[in-house]
Amino acid sequence: MKRERKEKSVKELRDLFRRNRSFYLLDFKNMTVAQSVDLRKILRKYSYSFKVVKNRLALRALKEEFPEDLRQYFENPTAVAFAPQDPVGLARILKDFSTQNRVLAVKGGILEGQVVAPERFDEISLLPSREVLLAKIGNLMAFPLIKLLRTWQAPLMNLGRMLNQLKTKK
Repeated sequence: MKRERKEKSVKELRDLFRRNRSFYLLDFKNMTVAQSVDLRKILRKYSYSFKVVKNRLALRALKEEFPEDLRQYFENPTAVAFAPQDPVGLARILKDFSTQNRVLAVKGGILEGQVVAPERFDEISLLPSREVLLAKIGNLMAFPLIKLLRTWQAPLMNLGRMLNQLKTKK
């Protein structure tokens, strides 16, 4: 590779790493071209991206801002799957693809600015989606108010039932 091309690649990678707060480093050693095309189609469908990188150029692109712990995962052939939003969804897709085809291995990554070890990847892929988590939080926040409303309504409902029973007796 000529120097100008390398510098251009480093700049593109640096921009990708800066734009995406979450990404996973993958070992794709046994992946065929057809499997790679299938994976790219699946990822593109959900607005994710997949890029095969040269380790030296990726390390040069990560030089300034990213943790030192991440550098150890740049060995052997490396691909990067970027998640501009919903990194859990990307983890789920990668996990499903790797179990179906047995070709991907997660080396590590960054999840919302935190380094993720390969052992933690399975935990991330099992998390519910962001929408489900937000719905659960909303439910937890609304539950005390619903209980309070029911508590306030209980005497009025009991009074109504009592008056109805008195009416039926007379």
